[in-house]
Amino acid sequence: MKVNVKVTLNQAALKRLDQIQQQAIEMTAEAVRTDIVTSQVVPKQIGELERSGHVVVERGKVRLVYDTPYARRLYWHPEYNFRKDKNPNARGKWMEPYYAGDKRKFVQQTFGQFVKQLSKGLIK
Repeated sequence: MKVNVKVTLNQAALKRLDQIQQQAIEMTAEAVRTDIVTSQVVPKQIGELERSGHVVVERGKVRLVYDTPYARRLYWHPEYNFRKDKNPNARGKWMEPYYAGDKRKFVQQTFGQFVKQLSKGLIK
């Protein structure tokens, strides 16, 4: 038995999927930033560190950046005794659960929902 198969790729749809993926990644990063604020895990005295959090898009990748002179020191030292009066869950390494902990599923599900939403029926 001999079978001939011809596959034609819809280049426009593939390009659109790439655009959807990039947009969904950016939206997911913003959703993570919002969830971090809502979860009240960033150490807070006057709120400058928390407000400095923003999404940076570079060459198809996104980064969530906290941009204060002391952000790195507070992030990498979870042993500090963070005040809890303004953010009751304040801690160091506040982004770790999103890439290595219990919030990974939140990131995956959020990305999937954005892809599905943006594809408008292209992906089911």
